[in-house]
Amino acid sequence: MRDPRQIVLRPLLNEKGELLKQKVRAYPFEVAVNATKIEIRNAIEQIFDNVKVVAVRTMMRKGKMRRLRYKTGRTRHWKRALVFLSPDSTIDM
Repeated sequence: MRDPRQIVLRPLLNEKGELLKQKVRAYPFEVAVNATKIEIRNAIEQIFDNVKVVAVRTMMRKGKMRRLRYKTGRTRHWKRALVFLSPDSTIDM
């Protein structure tokens, strides 16, 4: 079993994430590309104490094309997870 910090890499702190927190109690995180929903659920519950995860939704985000002078490249692919919590649980970020 992997360390929870290797599965959940960082919280995504932006305006859209703040709206999701207020409306549907969903917290966005960047997670490892090969992480499953069950691993993400267990990692969130281990990292943040007294938190009950109701559902996890994941999506793969493709890297964008970037150019540096005459060469083209691509930023890295990454995985985003929306973690839905029970009504009595909160994450303080």
